[in-house]
Amino acid sequence: MSKPASKSKPRQAAVTGKSPLTDTATLRANARRNIEDGAVTSTYGADKEEVIRLLNGALATEWVCVLRYYRHYFMASGMLADSVKAEFLEHAQQEQEHANKISERIVQLGGEPDLNPDTLSKRAHAEYKVGHNLRDMVKEDLIAERIAIDSYREMINYIGDRDTTTKRILESILAQEEEHADEFSDLLDGWIGD
Repeated sequence: MSKPASKSKPRQAAVTGKSPLTDTATLRANARRNIEDGAVTSTYGADKEEVIRLLNGALATEWVCVLRYYRHYFMASGMLADSVKAEFLEHAQQEQEHANKISERIVQLGGEPDLNPDTLSKRAHAEYKVGHNLRDMVKEDLIAERIAIDSYREMINYIGDRDTTTKRILESILAQEEEHADEFSDLLDGWIGD
């Protein structure tokens, strides 16, 4: 037997006649304050410096992956190389797009993208493993994608709804990293020989 529907109380805004949102005059006044902060307004809820630090770690990871994918693209050889090379090239280009999105977001938050080549591999979550043959290359790329997946998921969970723009950017990157991992997993599942 189902329970009778409970009567929900009307929202306080409806009772008082006031909107739950900030009035237009206040929005306009707030927008004029601290205008030098650009896109970061007083309603930004995350720790901006921590988000920038996390994004710079993700940026380093993306660049290490770009470099590894390009190396694999140029070094791939063997009977299956042509089809796998196409995957390496496509993934390199997509990882570079991720790096660009992350860099743009860092700048929007008032930070600076850290592209120092001397420290990229130290700050990256994924390693730069070259692979000794085509199968090893695919395996190393799958491992790197799995690292990126966990890393992005943790960042998304940490940021939550306190920075919805960064969260959406990371979610879109995560979705593509999962596609990459799936593609490499499929390649390994169907591999014949060493």
